Amino acid sequence: MPSDEEITFADHTGRFYARRYGMAPMVGRLLGYLSVCDPREQTIAELADALLASRSAIAGAVAALENLALIKRFRAAGERMDRVRIDMSSPQATGFDLSEYQEQVDLTQEGLDMLANAPIERRAVLLEHNAFAKFLVQHLPLMEQEWLKHREALRAAGELPDESMTR
Repeated sequence: MPSDEEITFADHTGRFYARRYGMAPMVGRLLGYLSVCDPREQTIAELADALLASRSAIAGAVAALENLALIKRFRAAGERMDRVRIDMSSPQATGFDLSEYQEQVDLTQEGLDMLANAPIERRAVLLEHNAFAKFLVQHLPLMEQEWLKHREALRAAGELPDESMTR
């Protein structure tokens, strides 16, 4: 059974993700609880019991987080139920997913092509959005490499657990 502090943390996380990203509060609550629960892997039923939610609400939140590549669903050998856990190995989980920004480049370029003969004032928003998205596509890989080096230094110093403990 989760502690009051764990549930409070899950609730705070749910409110943050709802306010900041427009996610359903249960999605954020699930992410928050999976960040602090023990064991790290939980079944849908265990999550529903812990968060005092229906299994369908948890299943919907799991589906949303799987779609965002923030969690993994797996089944241990011999088990009949799936378990879920946070997965920090994806570019989406770490914020280094370039596809989102490349799509923004493509979309804003489509708008710029449509407005090719329009005055610069009319194209201003698209021009700046396009330039910003291109900037992120160019610089995020460099930041990711810096992060990976920094993370390895933190692991070497014992400030972060080794990789096998985070998967």
